Formats: sequence, structure tokens, C-alpha cells
Amino acid sequence: MNFELNEEQQMLADTVERLVRNTYSFEQREAFYQSPRGYSPEFWRQLSELGITSVPIAAEYEGFGGTGVDNMLVMKELGRGLCLEPYLHSQIYAAGLFEQLGSAEQRQSILPAVAAGERLLTVADEEAGSHYHPEAIECQAVPCERGWRLSGRKRVVIGGELAHTILVTARMSDGEGVSLFLLDPAAEGVSRTSYPCIDGPRACDLALADVYVEADSLLGPAGKAAPALAYQRGRAVAAQCAEAVGSMEEAFRLTLDYLKTRQQFGSPIGRFQALQHRMAEMRGELELARSMTILAACVADDPDSESRSRRLAAAKFTVARASQLIAEQSVQLHGGIGMTWEYSLAHHAKRLVMLTHQFGDDDFHLGQYSALLEIPRQASQQVA
Repeated sequence: MNFELNEEQQMLADTVERLVRNTYSFEQREAFYQSPRGYSPEFWRQLSELGITSVPIAAEYEGFGGTGVDNMLVMKELGRGLCLEPYLHSQIYAAGLFEQLGSAEQRQSILPAVAAGERLLTVADEEAGSHYHPEAIECQAVPCERGWRLSGRKRVVIGGELAHTILVTARMSDGEGVSLFLLDPAAEGVSRTSYPCIDGPRACDLALADVYVEADSLLGPAGKAAPALAYQRGRAVAAQCAEAVGSMEEAFRLTLDYLKTRQQFGSPIGRFQALQHRMAEMRGELELARSMTILAACVADDPDSESRSRRLAAAKFTVARASQLIAEQSVQLHGGIGMTWEYSLAHHAKRLVMLTHQFGDDDFHLGQYSALLEIPRQASQQVA
């Protein structure tokens, strides 16, 4: 595949790379992690001033109208810097659901502020036991006078601690389908249990006790949100693959530098053939992951189809396997220092492992890919 960036895309990639390099050192990242907010409001402000927060938002809502490739360029550099800001969950996943399901009034009232970086969104679609299926939920929406009552529990809502609006999935009380609601975290009956995740970002668990939301808080038709959730999760998967590739590239670089400088028996350990073979294997997996990430970015905004879903599942499976291998091999090649809290490699390793479990792990996406292969096979058998 001949994949070349145009001038605007190259400028976008260079801008984000330079910003992360100059303002997001590992030491600064640790300070952000320990801060009350868990990320850097100043860095987020710089992202908004440079127009980076507007990249995934459509132009009619004061956004850049970026493509899956543009999202890939941003997320790759954010992954390289282990950035803690909830860019993926707010600007890509939640905003994408808003654009797809929201009414004209809902989109116009919320998305310009999201594009400007003034309003944070997140999605609460995971529950205990749902196992990567956002439609397999128990949280219920019961119609009431002038609105709805939401009851249930959500888990691991990334960015939920500071989000201004949370998009909550709930099953209709009659059992007919899944709906998506806009939730004010300060509403009566909402409680949040916040915590830092092991890989850096902060999340919260939500408890909804008969929470009232108004009728205009419903996004899209009642009970019809599942297709949009599946489609936007595909866009999020493509962006997440790019984040993982950025982190893998940095882990690989750190490991290569270490092998060139660590001395044993009077020479750098990188001269040992066994270690060279392991680095070659890591590089091969990294290149494969990079190619599949490009493919995912190119199809992320395509209309929903079996072909799109199959390619996204293949990309996530490939990147997840590469992430695990590079995380493990990088730590092993470093030895004990590879798991030292004060060394950035340990944090890249943790981040890569956790990324493999968000939006479906490798086994889940392998199953999805296999199931999608069965459909054309069955059709060909019927023709024969």
C-alpha cells in the first residue's frame, strides 16, 4: 500500500508531535497524574488553541471535520507521550455518537463547545458481565411524566470523574432495544466512585438510583442506539490502535537505546545475536501493527458494512497481540529496570497491556472476525 500524507496531514502530525515533545515529558506526565484532576488542563488548553480538539468534530459544528487518518495522526502522538487527557473517549467516541444520533438542536448546543475543548464528554456503556457487548446491559430506562428514570450501575467510565456530560446506555423497560441518554453527573441520584487506572487515566463507576432525565435527553430514537454504538466503537478502535502504535514505537526506541548502551563482558548487550533476533521480531510485529492501523484508519469512517467490521476486528486483534509482545519483550530485555516506576518504559508496558482490553481484547475480536468470515462462506455454499 502506498500511503502518503498530504500537506495538511503532515502539518497536523508535526504540530501534535512537537507539542507533546515540548510540554509532556515523562516527569511532567507524572506530575499531571498526581494532580487533583489527573491530567493537564494547560495541555488541554493548548490542544484546543491549536485546533486539535476540533479535529474529529464536523465543520458545521466549528470543527475541523477530520477523517479517520487525521484521528490516527493525533492519537499516535498522544500515545507516544502517554498523554492522560480523555481525547479518545470525549472527542472521538462520545462526540461521534452525538453527531450520529443527536438532533440538530442537541448537536448545535453541545458540539461547538466540545470542539473548542470547553466541554468534556464520555460514554458509560460498560457493566459488570457485559464483556465488551454494549448492548448486553441491565441498566434500565423507565418512561415517566416528561422524561425517563434511569437505574443501574456502570463501570470503568474513562474520564467520567470530570466529564460535563455522560452518555449513558440503558435498556428500555419493555426490553425492546438499547437507548442512549445525556446525563448530568450532578443530577440527583447519581453517585460516582472515582479512581486512577493502573495505566494512568482516571475512571469512575456510576451508580444510578432512579435518576430523572428529561425527554430531550434521549439521543436518537428510543431503543435504536445499538447500531450507532457499534459503529462509533469501530471508530474508537481505529483511533485506539493508533495510540497503541505510538506507545509501541516509543517502547521499541527505549529498548533499542538500552541495548546499545548497556555493557556486559566489555561490550553492548545489543551485539548478542539472541537479543538481536528478539528485537527483529519486535520490529516485525510493530510494522505489521502499523500497517493494520493505517488500514483501520482508512475504513473507520466508511459506511457500516461487514467488510468494515472485519477489517477493524483484524486491526484490533493484530495490534493487541503486538502490544502484548512488545510490552513483555521490552521489559525482559531491560531486566529489572524495565519495571521501575521512575522509568517511562514500565508505564508504556502497562498502558499497552490495558489498551488491549479496552473495546474488546484480542480473543473477542478474533471471534468477531471469525463470525464475519462465516457469512460469505455460507453464501458461497448456498450458491454452489
